[in-house]
Amino acid sequence: MPARTGAKRPRAAAKAARPPDPALRGRAAAILARLAKAYPDWGPTLEFSSPLELLVATILAAQAQDERINQVTRGLFHKYRTAADYAAAPPGELERDIKATGFYNQKAKALRAMARGLLDGHGGEVPSEMDALTKLHGVGRKTASIVLGAAFGIPSVAVDRHVARVAGRLRLSRATDPDRIEEDLRGVYPKKDWVRATWCLVLHGRRICRPTPLCPECPVIALCPYPKKTKPPRATPRPSRPRAGRGR
Repeated sequence: MPARTGAKRPRAAAKAARPPDPALRGRAAAILARLAKAYPDWGPTLEFSSPLELLVATILAAQAQDERINQVTRGLFHKYRTAADYAAAPPGELERDIKATGFYNQKAKALRAMARGLLDGHGGEVPSEMDALTKLHGVGRKTASIVLGAAFGIPSVAVDRHVARVAGRLRLSRATDPDRIEEDLRGVYPKKDWVRATWCLVLHGRRICRPTPLCPECPVIALCPYPKKTKPPRATPRPSRPRAGRGR
């Protein structure tokens, strides 16, 4: 980008975002209705009993399966009950406690810094505002949105790799940047459906719409414009039985 010289030009007024096409909103609603029916267990898959526990679990879940994180946090949350507990964890101890989650050195560093941020700026409590959450070390919009929606019941859209993949294939968004995808999903769904849409898209991406999708099993295949749909496997022909010989 060339450097700017001379006096600054006044910035043009930002164009108002166009409202989503009614047809797209209608298709999005139909998709969500089918996904919610297919995944009645939609909702957070990380175990928690407080906003702090969910925040910790979500940070630990980076590049790890939720099932493994739950195995670790069942013991972790008995030992570390407050932000002060994480901030004061002796060197090496927190790392050992979360080693099974992978990348434990970086995650322990993130947890300590996040906890110090809670102590310094929020009296040790997890804030319920997006801006405050994303100012904490290791907390981006995805993590913040998960905490807001699941721990505080505040409508939010979280975009992870599964949501991004499914939203793109279903043409609910044509963007690749997570922030733009979030904006598009917030536009096609009413606020009351943001949390439900997030988790239905997450589960669909984990179970069916994988990197190599299981299209024949897809509950929304009739509403999906993805051009590279997979086909059901060919049936293996049954071996013919040898005919019994006739006696002479």
